[in-house]
Amino acid sequence: MSPRNYDNDLSNEEWQRIAPLLPSQKPVGKLREVSLREVLNAIFYRAANGTKWRNLPSDFPAWQTVYGYYRLWVRLGLWEQINQALVQQVRVHEGRQAQPSLAIIDSQSVKLGQKGGKSRA
Repeated sequence: MSPRNYDNDLSNEEWQRIAPLLPSQKPVGKLREVSLREVLNAIFYRAANGTKWRNLPSDFPAWQTVYGYYRLWVRLGLWEQINQALVQQVRVHEGRQAQPSLAIIDSQSVKLGQKGGKSRA
């Protein structure tokens, strides 16, 4: 890919955190022709700029390739793992523990019992 810098490109530290989570080359079949780091940079570019897949800049891999990896990673649960890894890294960088020690549940999202239930007469 051509040398370029977007604000949302992965730093080396972020890439080192994510790279072990990504699938390795398949033992058989066609070799991967794109850089997974560039695929991730394209996904983050799209998220940061709100563009359509088809409108990704041409210095990223083809939009169909980027979209295909994104859909696969979402389906495999890998995207959630990537998100958790990056959130943990940000927390540690800010001097906090990697895992939160407190969670808040919105009472509006908790199902309540049936209103006006049957009376036991």
